[in-house]
Amino acid sequence: MARKVNICGVDTNELPKLSQKESVAYLQRIKEGDRGARETFLLANMRLVLSMVHRFPTANVDPDDLFQVGCLGLVKALNHFDLKHGVLFSTYAVPMILGEIRRYIREANGVKVSRSMRDTAYKAMQARESLEKKNVCDPSLYEIAEEMDVPVKEVVCALDAIATPLSLYEPISGGDSDSLLVMDGIVGEKNPEDGWTERLDLKKAISHLPKNEKEVIYLRYFVGKTQTEVSNLLTISQAQVSRLENNAIKRMKEELTE
Repeated sequence: MARKVNICGVDTNELPKLSQKESVAYLQRIKEGDRGARETFLLANMRLVLSMVHRFPTANVDPDDLFQVGCLGLVKALNHFDLKHGVLFSTYAVPMILGEIRRYIREANGVKVSRSMRDTAYKAMQARESLEKKNVCDPSLYEIAEEMDVPVKEVVCALDAIATPLSLYEPISGGDSDSLLVMDGIVGEKNPEDGWTERLDLKKAISHLPKNEKEVIYLRYFVGKTQTEVSNLLTISQAQVSRLENNAIKRMKEELTE
């Protein structure tokens, strides 16, 4: 016995069922402008949409919304389908249904980024490629900003805006239960007046670092990026980020000790 499913007010047990031969006949009638055949055909294929919805976790989105968006993909597929394609309608429709659902989930869960910010980020990536073609190995954010003739802050903000958000509960390293989380590395400054002389010494020590190490320290400890985010921004491996960070800390410790 078929399992009854109610979604968006639709009882799947009441949906029509069409054989492959009947589907072809309905598609021919739809092509001739038969609106009744179109409605029946769409209803019969709603189970296909439902099967696609079940592929996605629905913790952060309403399954009814996914179903409605999937139905939009179904309609688009029918609008563009032609029997001359030589494939089953379901084969043709699935990518469109999945595409609409994925687009909806991205827009529902993603952070909205302005067009100007996206344009700056894409120009920064193009500038990086241009520098690499000029044999500049691992171009820094400062070099990219200079190539674009914009402040480095704009480059950092733009690339950060299009980066995938990281959960506060993401492990910084490893994957076991004892791993430090991103939130563990977030600290506050309760009294900005305390330790100002130490901060002056630290600023001086940072100014003496090589450019690539200074860049990593800035992103890690002043912008608050994880090593993974820094590696994405600088297009270098996480191992390289870790090595640069450790070298920088060692240099600063030696200078502060002196």
